[in-house]
Amino acid sequence: MSILNKIRCALTLGQGLLIENKALHTTDDPIAFFKNWLKEAQHSGIILPESMSVSSCTAEGRPSSRMVLLKEVDEKGFVFFTNYNSRKASELEANPFAALLFHWNMLQRQVRIEGRIERISEQESADYFHSRGRGSQIGAWASHQSDPLESREVLAERVKMYEQKFKGQTIPLPEFWGGYRVVPERIEFWQGKADRLHDRFIYEPNSNGWNITRLNP
Repeated sequence: MSILNKIRCALTLGQGLLIENKALHTTDDPIAFFKNWLKEAQHSGIILPESMSVSSCTAEGRPSSRMVLLKEVDEKGFVFFTNYNSRKASELEANPFAALLFHWNMLQRQVRIEGRIERISEQESADYFHSRGRGSQIGAWASHQSDPLESREVLAERVKMYEQKFKGQTIPLPEFWGGYRVVPERIEFWQGKADRLHDRFIYEPNSNGWNITRLNP
């Protein structure tokens, strides 16, 4: 971490932990507020502040979680990408609800999102896929995500095969790869405070916008 980022990290202790965060009391747009918090996390020096936990459940209700990267957020929801044959995708297809968690420890902040899952359009997936590096595009074809792998060498051979197959041409979007959107039904902002008297606000959509409720720490 650079000296500048270390200084930024030290200064962030005053952003809500020791002083009042008045913005959280007044905003009626949780998506805009989330974007502001994400921007502050990016400026604080935190590595990969867009990292988030995605929790899914099987049809029987057995949960599992993993870390992925948020790739887009707007008024429609929170978007990430995966192999549609992966374990997480299989669970999301069987039980189309998910929970997301962002944890920015340096800022003593968390954001929790719960909502239903939907696939984004094939065109949206293709646009993002072709914005990735060529190696990542090859990797998406080569990895049978979540399946058993006999050895690392087997994966390397598949990478070579697809490098040859797509040499000199645009790599097509795999039909088994794309994006999911979590459409939020509940968003909670958590700001750490001294003496563990934390600030917690939840936003839940209604016909006119969002209901806002303060929670006990």
